[in-house]
Amino acid sequence: MKRSTDIGTWIGILGGAACIITGLLVNGANLLIYIDISSVFITIGGSLGALFIATPMSTMLKMRKYLGIILKTNKYEPEKVITQMVSFSEKARREGLLALEDDLETIEDDFMRKGMHLVVDGTDPEIIKSVLFTELGKIEARHEKGQLLFDDWGKTAPAFGMIGTLTGLIAMLARLEDKSAIGAGMSQALLTTLYGAVLSYLFLIPFKRKLEERNKEEVLMKEIMIEGILGIQSGDNPRILEDKLISFVPPEKRDAITQETMKD
Repeated sequence: MKRSTDIGTWIGILGGAACIITGLLVNGANLLIYIDISSVFITIGGSLGALFIATPMSTMLKMRKYLGIILKTNKYEPEKVITQMVSFSEKARREGLLALEDDLETIEDDFMRKGMHLVVDGTDPEIIKSVLFTELGKIEARHEKGQLLFDDWGKTAPAFGMIGTLTGLIAMLARLEDKSAIGAGMSQALLTTLYGAVLSYLFLIPFKRKLEERNKEEVLMKEIMIEGILGIQSGDNPRILEDKLISFVPPEKRDAITQETMKD
């Protein structure tokens, strides 16, 4: 598995921000009027405080890790995994499952190595299946913590934008006789709503969706591994196993995988 910068995410962040700023400039607005420190504290600080209350500290400390997952993409290589599985299947049919013991250290993925260890040890198929799917469930549960973190923040930010709107209106009404205070109060009232909406809909909700996609990608790879491991354990014909595993990947990638396994 290789990691690289997710160009699409950066295009979305920078492009979305640029479009908002350009839209403001087209109307001839002065960008400085959209900067208000009190609105930043109320919207971002307040929503982040609520997040700390609702979320375990262990999860909050992983915020940087989650952002790294969002901003960088994991390049999974199903063709490599399928080719390796078919190769193991062919060797197991020729020499027996114990012959695979020498190949265990060549397996890079910990999940796959664990499953193949169970196969070589002669573990019952149902136990192997139970162990691997339990492990997969734990992986998804860990991923859900990051998704829930950004989901909660995305829901909370607009609410604190509304809180800022209320505080701005209260300040304006308290000094209604002072006409100069009306504009400042109304400005704060509207800016907090703006900040909450932009924070939520341009950043936090898309971040949550990105984590969901990352989870689906990894789960798919693990499901390919589980199917391959169980197929090897049950002694499936290598060609049949290949057909099973190829069905997990999009049609446009299947020819390349078939050609790769034929070379081996």
